[in-house]
Amino acid sequence: MKLSHSRAVALMVLVAAMWSIAGVVSRHLEQARSFEVTFWRSFFTLIALTVIMSMWKGLGFWRHIPWRSPYFWLSGFCWSVMFTAFMLALTLTAVANVLITMAVGPLMTALVARVFIGHQLPLRTWVAIAMAGSGIAWMFSSQLQLGDPNFLWGACVALCVPMASAVQWTLVQKSQAKGLQLDLIPSVLLGAFLSVILTLPLAMPLQASPHDLTLLALLGVVQLAIPCTLSVVCARVLQAPEVSLLALLEVIFGIALAWLWADEAPQLSVLLGGLWVMLALFGNEWLAWRQRNV
Repeated sequence: MKLSHSRAVALMVLVAAMWSIAGVVSRHLEQARSFEVTFWRSFFTLIALTVIMSMWKGLGFWRHIPWRSPYFWLSGFCWSVMFTAFMLALTLTAVANVLITMAVGPLMTALVARVFIGHQLPLRTWVAIAMAGSGIAWMFSSQLQLGDPNFLWGACVALCVPMASAVQWTLVQKSQAKGLQLDLIPSVLLGAFLSVILTLPLAMPLQASPHDLTLLALLGVVQLAIPCTLSVVCARVLQAPEVSLLALLEVIFGIALAWLWADEAPQLSVLLGGLWVMLALFGNEWLAWRQRNV
């Protein structure tokens, strides 16, 4: 699939919109809770990706999966953590809290790469890390003062997502430095499989209604499998800062959808803290894009 730059941008906006439906859809589940939500979404993602990749790349795709590569298994484990922690966090705290906490992923990736593989960070990134950290701290302190019993648990679980993402992208960079090309689609497949295996015992007894299974299938296929595949296609055309900027739309879309269709209005302190985080991320990525195009 070959895309022009403008079409890749439009497609990446669609990808962010598809990613953003997880919060509002999870609020309309009837009986499925906690680990069962993660199990079914990962299960349907696994089935959907299996069908998509078999049709897209043929059976040869399965013969080229790097089963012996430690990077492949570590990357798959990171994806399984992201799949599991994201849905668990949504069952514990508000959609806005989860999405804003996850938004620090690009900055956390830069920090992990600095510590473990020695990447030098420009001043703009250090400033963005400080700004985003202060925004998250403000949001956390305001929620704790309100006495929300589940917020701290939900926020800690949500933090596992950007942490796993940071390790994941650092693995990609390290493998490329060694002359290896880590294909992310097989890693996503492995992550979905590991998530299914790890969460099934914790999800028992399964209680999801047919209504729940329909919604969770929607999440597995439309919210995860399809946009993950499309994002790989977009990344071949767009520069990394462009992808990061457009992916931030997931936060805006996700909070708006939960507000409009799940009556989950974010508190003012969360909105202000989230705005500060978004400004830090936007400023960092925009300056990076400017420098690449000077």
